[in-house]
Amino acid sequence: MEIWINPACSKCRSAVSLLDAEGAEYTVRRYLEDVPSEEEIREVLERLGLEPWDITRTQEAAAAELGLKDWARDDASRERWIAALAGHPKLIQRPIITADDGTAVVGRTDEAVRDALTRA
Repeated sequence: MEIWINPACSKCRSAVSLLDAEGAEYTVRRYLEDVPSEEEIREVLERLGLEPWDITRTQEAAAAELGLKDWARDDASRERWIAALAGHPKLIQRPIITADDGTAVVGRTDEAVRDALTRA
């Protein structure tokens, strides 16, 4: 199991605390320092069953600078979104937990983190 975190994020700290409390084995990836490649983002999206715009933090300054709110959300625009996430990792929703069964969850709630634990 791997968890993508920003240590400054309270939701990330909460998810890590819950994983620790449950005795889970996991690897921490500080994705702002160890930026995921476009291919890694595609893989996580497949595991999540989501599209790139579903995991984009649209309130970030970079989102406004890029004009993301005006970008199309369709198959033709998918790679553009993925490139934006790889180029501006602050835009990636957090935390993302990749479960051992090949799935992933966005662990913004205790319920989501516990769900990831059941998939181990």
